Amino acid sequence: MTEKIYNVLFLCTGNSARSILGEALLNSMGAGRFRAWSAGSQPKGQVHPMALDVLREAGLPVDGLRSKSWDAVAGPDAPVFDFIFTVCDNAAGETCPVWPGHPMTAHWGIEDPAAVEGDGQRQAFLTALRYLRNRINLFLNLPLDSIDRMATERRISEIGRTEGATGVATGDH
Repeated sequence: MTEKIYNVLFLCTGNSARSILGEALLNSMGAGRFRAWSAGSQPKGQVHPMALDVLREAGLPVDGLRSKSWDAVAGPDAPVFDFIFTVCDNAAGETCPVWPGHPMTAHWGIEDPAAVEGDGQRQAFLTALRYLRNRINLFLNLPLDSIDRMATERRISEIGRTEGATGVATGDH
């Protein structure tokens, strides 16, 4: 029997930094068990150059990463997501599309590194990358095939409250 591949969506308003980092990290760290996408409610239209720089420096592939609307991953041809993680407080509070398959959701809020200008910006992106790497590592170590939905939902929410967490989710994704 083949192992299930879980589809995961990282949502952020602009889809230019944090959600892009999450997509790249999970696609690399997920070792084929996970397939990640990212999208935004009001996409910037381009990936932040510093996001691409820190991903490259971390040895992660950047090919195919692009800033896109959540409409691009919500249509009839879109994958059915098992998990959706909001990584910015604004996206957590927005009314999202109705996602087929009733994915499990959690808010994994992280400060926006793109909001930092000047000398501290690179460090802000590295910090966001570290927080996301830690959360994804915790997520990857969950025994998803042996715990029930309620326990999984509780655990993915707890992951969102680890070091670097911002606000509390209010939306229903």
